[in-house]
Amino acid sequence: MRRAELRRATNETEIALVLDLDGTGKADVRTGLAFFDHMLNAFARHGRFDLTVEAAGDLAVDAHHTVEDVGIVLGTALKQALGEGRGIRRFGFAAVPMDEALARCAVDCGGRAYLVYDAQFSGHTVGGMDVSLVRHFLESVCQHAGCTLHLQAYGRNNHHVVEAVFKAVGVALRSAVALEPGNESVPSTKGVL
Repeated sequence: MRRAELRRATNETEIALVLDLDGTGKADVRTGLAFFDHMLNAFARHGRFDLTVEAAGDLAVDAHHTVEDVGIVLGTALKQALGEGRGIRRFGFAAVPMDEALARCAVDCGGRAYLVYDAQFSGHTVGGMDVSLVRHFLESVCQHAGCTLHLQAYGRNNHHVVEAVFKAVGVALRSAVALEPGNESVPSTKGVL
């Protein structure tokens, strides 16, 4: 079963997260940030992951710690759920349009953490959230999952750009973690991810 259940508590946040890579896209996300909840729901739906997130953070300060720590826990859960990575495709790609916006994402679940991020926004916030937190969230996920992610996104409407990003990451990741029938090997010439 490719599933992980984690809890993380700091002086800034408390997070409980459950991730099932072989789900149906069902999500129950409550972070205290409605727009971020919407994006995580889109990620789960289009990745076909079952995802539960309960987060309480110091939102009176700002959204930074909550978004970052959810990324840390999600990345850690992804790594744990993949285990050795036996039989996975490892690589995934998606191009997701949303009206005038387009996001392209390529991912490698090969054990190396790296983010290349090129996203253009027409303003600094969307849904009360600073758009710079999108990059920070993805950096946290990559670092803790051991994934490389290349992302390009543009558009006129910040909501559309960010939503296309989360959907593209979900779709690309769904492809990368998919099991190849009859293959139980680790997808690496090293024999380990």
